[in-house]
Amino acid sequence: MKKSLLAVAAIGAFASAAQAQSSVTVYGILDMGYIGSNQRLGVNDKKATVSGFANGGESTNRLGFKGTEDLGGGASAFFTYEVALGLNDANSLSTVSNQNRQAFVGLAKKGLGNFALGTQYTPIHTNVGMTSANGQNNVMGDIIYTGATVDNSNEKNSALATPSTSLAASSTAGYTVRTGNMLSIKSENFAGFMGQAFLTANGTDTSQSAASATAQTGGTNDRNGWGAAVNYSIGKFLATANYQAFKANNPFTGANGVTTGTPAVFASAAQSGVNIADNQYYFGATYDFGILKAYAQYINRKATSEIVTSNYMKRSAQQIGVKANLTPTIETWASVGTGAYEAMGSSATTNGLKQNLQAYQVGSNYYLSKRTNLYAIFGATNASSNGSAANGGSTSSYNGNNYAAGVRHTF
Repeated sequence: MKKSLLAVAAIGAFASAAQAQSSVTVYGILDMGYIGSNQRLGVNDKKATVSGFANGGESTNRLGFKGTEDLGGGASAFFTYEVALGLNDANSLSTVSNQNRQAFVGLAKKGLGNFALGTQYTPIHTNVGMTSANGQNNVMGDIIYTGATVDNSNEKNSALATPSTSLAASSTAGYTVRTGNMLSIKSENFAGFMGQAFLTANGTDTSQSAASATAQTGGTNDRNGWGAAVNYSIGKFLATANYQAFKANNPFTGANGVTTGTPAVFASAAQSGVNIADNQYYFGATYDFGILKAYAQYINRKATSEIVTSNYMKRSAQQIGVKANLTPTIETWASVGTGAYEAMGSSATTNGLKQNLQAYQVGSNYYLSKRTNLYAIFGATNASSNGSAANGGSTSSYNGNNYAAGVRHTF
């Protein structure tokens, strides 16, 4: 009898241990509120004022699944799969491929780090989140993040030619947020340092193609890329340095506020679509003073034609911000930033072309619990006249502001 009881106890203990070795978590964000914007585009003095109940003022709605399995010896397997949600849409679960968010699988080893394969955030996006006072919300006024791109396409899907309720009707296109076909590697923290690197591979080379008998476009590049980042933290200080590069479509085609259309900075429409080297740098730092936390950021992105290497378009911006907890449940932040687009093209009208940018944002969270908060955010972005119809940009300024007040629940 005692042996039977011992056997049952041993089996139960083994089953409990086995269950503890693997786990799957369902998580997500539901964010809904009242959102509005006022926009003015210099072309024909076009204006728009829009408002209404809408999704994701502070955070993009999502549903995710993540899990880990203990493989023994300090090794583990892990995965993440996310999709976008639209609380205002007839089909609340997004079926658009570019709205599928992170989706990857990987292996980790304690004391070393991990690697993962699939669609993932770039190191720049991850580290912008760690060094931004604004928390990567979706209201305009964040000159580093708002209007950033996903796999070199416009993430927020807004066009100034038709001002709308879009939250990202701003004049920024800072960096690539995430991309597929990625192998990422992350180290653990060693004496305050942590390293990250990635490689994207999507080989679809084609040979020279001719738009006409005399115009060779150079074929199509692989949509490949790579990047690296290093973070250093000590006490209340954190700093990060990042670089990533892609060979793909021109990231500034259709960017909000300035470079709508096919930029003439490239010699032909074909060159603006393929054979573009997209190089991105990011540096950020934070310091926690106790009563408030200070942030400093710098971003630089340059798209260069690989056919005519003297033709390029560049965007750079810098931003400072602060965040403070007024009470245990009330958090506030503010940021201000400046930047510029610069271009060197194939004609006198595009050589030295420049457009200046300014942005600011203020906001507050009131936490009802650890998972639920109310928020209010206001931001504004301005772009000066670039003085020329060349480069596909508007001939005069853009001014816009955006506000959002709502409720966000995380689970």
